Amino acid sequence: MTKIAKNTVCLWYDGGAEEAARFYAAIFPDSSVDTVQCAPGDFPSGKEGDVLIVSFTLMGIPCLGLNGGSAFKHNEAFSFQIATADQAETDRYWNAIVGNGGQESACGWCKDKWGLSWQITPLALTEALTDPDPAAAKRAFNAMMTMQKIDIAAINAARCG
Repeated sequence: MTKIAKNTVCLWYDGGAEEAARFYAAIFPDSSVDTVQCAPGDFPSGKEGDVLIVSFTLMGIPCLGLNGGSAFKHNEAFSFQIATADQAETDRYWNAIVGNGGQESACGWCKDKWGLSWQITPLALTEALTDPDPAAAKRAFNAMMTMQKIDIAAINAARCG
């Protein structure tokens, strides 16, 4: 019997669940494609034998990719926030997502090619925005508001004034 987590994030895809899960597993640590289930019969967006459900782990979080068809699309109301230790890690994740059919957005947000939103958030940004000096936090916030991918050196420079 397969062990099933009590709480699993279910992500709806229009036929790309397995490709997405394999992409995420290749990029992020503590990630894997766990099972791929094919449909035992025809369903509204596919036929018997098509990949229907993909169980995967994304940075330790159990997820389920459902190839549910085109009825629903990902949007910014749900995103994964990935805390990064330094600029190299920030750049690696950002470039992997954006450089493989994704798109840049503002303030550290981007979307992958399936439309799933990601916040690539350096710990330095979080620290700057919670600086006990309100003026330093505001300077860092104002700098962030001008960015797409977060530039840690620019955030630190703004924070310091």
